[in-house]
Amino acid sequence: MPFLSRTQPPFKGRSIGPVADLERHLPDDWWQQLFNAIYLKTDGDVVENAAATKAEVDTLLAVAQLEPDAPLLDLCCGQGRHLIELAERGFRHLTGVDRSRYLVRLARRRARAQGHDIQFKEGDARKVRLPKRQFSAVTIMGNSFGYFASEMEDLKVLAKVMELLKPGGLIVLDLCDGAWMRQSYEPRSWEWIDEQHFVCRERSLSKDGDRLISREVVTHTERGVIADQFYAERLYDRDRLQELLKEAGFEAPTFHDPFLSQSDRGQDLGMMAQRLMVTARAPVRDVALSDPAGRTKVTVLMGDPRLPDPVKRGGQFNDEDFDTIKKLKTALSRLDRYDFAILDDHGSMMDKLRRDPPKLVFNLCDEGYQNDALKELHVPALLEMLGVPYTGASPSTLAFCYDKSLVRAVASTLDIPVPTESFVNPMDAAVTLPSTFPALLKPNTGDSSIGITAQAVVHCKDEMVRYMDYLRETVPGRSILVQEFLSGAEYSVAMIGNPGSDLLALPILEVDYSELPEDLPAILGYESKWHPESPYWTRIVYQEAALSSQDSNLLTGYSARLFERLGCRDYARFDFRRAADGTIKLLEVNPNPGWCWDGKMNLMAEMAGYSYADFLKLVLDAAMDRCGFAEGAVRNLVELH
Repeated sequence: MPFLSRTQPPFKGRSIGPVADLERHLPDDWWQQLFNAIYLKTDGDVVENAAATKAEVDTLLAVAQLEPDAPLLDLCCGQGRHLIELAERGFRHLTGVDRSRYLVRLARRRARAQGHDIQFKEGDARKVRLPKRQFSAVTIMGNSFGYFASEMEDLKVLAKVMELLKPGGLIVLDLCDGAWMRQSYEPRSWEWIDEQHFVCRERSLSKDGDRLISREVVTHTERGVIADQFYAERLYDRDRLQELLKEAGFEAPTFHDPFLSQSDRGQDLGMMAQRLMVTARAPVRDVALSDPAGRTKVTVLMGDPRLPDPVKRGGQFNDEDFDTIKKLKTALSRLDRYDFAILDDHGSMMDKLRRDPPKLVFNLCDEGYQNDALKELHVPALLEMLGVPYTGASPSTLAFCYDKSLVRAVASTLDIPVPTESFVNPMDAAVTLPSTFPALLKPNTGDSSIGITAQAVVHCKDEMVRYMDYLRETVPGRSILVQEFLSGAEYSVAMIGNPGSDLLALPILEVDYSELPEDLPAILGYESKWHPESPYWTRIVYQEAALSSQDSNLLTGYSARLFERLGCRDYARFDFRRAADGTIKLLEVNPNPGWCWDGKMNLMAEMAGYSYADFLKLVLDAAMDRCGFAEGAVRNLVELH
């Protein structure tokens, strides 16, 4: 394995030199950035040690007494070493979750290479979105407990594990022996980790004595310092760990013989030197009593197949639309927390909602009220008037984001690059020519790529005038944007959740236009969505983007800023494209993006290891949390403190 991967750029900073107080330099979220290719080298003597992994799994199976068909979740699974070893031993229902995208991708590649079907997902251990009461055992191995700045956050992890375990299910914790480490840590050490790299370490206790703060300076013999990083771990002794497990509701905490770590180098084992293994069980409870609210009644609002739809092929619902609805219903039927009723008759919609208001509406009516795209915001407006909670964007957010020029203006104020463009009012006789060709013409307001065809990319004044005339006939009365055509790679970012609680960025999607005929411009226009016979339908490929971590962080950062500033809720999609000079610029924001099984949102969810049903559940759960319906264990624990 190369020391630095394509997704982990070389360290660009400089060592900050001597530090008197390690704790002052510790980022609260250090764990979001640390676990990458460098980590696999600095800690590789243990975490990439096949003999150590086999010994740890031997111990796990000895204390857990698991059968091969038992569903098991490895939380903070890293590169998947324990799960892959379990799969080698015949375990079949394995799931891993980790915060590090780098390690999750590596885990997937390794599992596939060895022929194992293991589900690996990205996620925060405190907020994992998986079905409740699914697992016979949840493991947190390899000293991955105690990373957060407060003990309350660790308690949230245990509460989440309790939620995921079946009644009587087992939690297995493998973590540092805090009492031993507090007395035995090495304040300074250094070691060679291969022939060209060495690491220097400093350690000190936090001011309250509860955490060990560590600093690593990794140096290459020719390139100099390539990493200067800080991290910490809470030091739990047996008594406090037992108390914490009982606070979270676990029963019969049991300590087992401690691990004796194996190492290829046998030098500085750090936090892995002496560890505890503790198990505890979720209570054998009455499932019905544990969830008194029962199944949530959800009404799914959709477009009306009885009415014309000017956006769809032939102006009506077609076979592919009914197949999409069928797949949606099948996926929804797999969500056992909810009872779904479909409401797609717009003639009786208002009366039915008024007479029997649902607890929650899953708003999938992106066709708009009476299949009028200009009335998409009317559906949530009706729900607002009736006081019915619903998923997705508010009327004001939908109205604002429908106007592409307004979104562009907001993005500019947030220092997010946007294409240069001219705004043409419907009655403007004179048109401001773009400074450069080619240019892209499109309606300022619109949905489903209406008005964007292969001829929308123009290369001269005459082509521009002809296409502007076409738009004025096709979408009369609408303003037109004459926009810089971005010719580089195109990306989509999906965000699920809500600011301030849990905003999940799915793997970034890239649109591959390489198989399009050369005479067609590389755009996602109307043909790509509604003309099955078009090359735009058959020759465009969607794939996971191969981006540097810098560009990936840039795109997710832009998207998170827009999500919050525009008032998006529960889920949204953000589209970007590179200009000729390499600058990534915003194309548009979709506050209620497509929910179809073959749409971009679900494709990105699949890249993260989620099924179609999982994706729909993520959106529903985000809305439930936002609307105050999720009064689960974590919230109750927070209130107790």
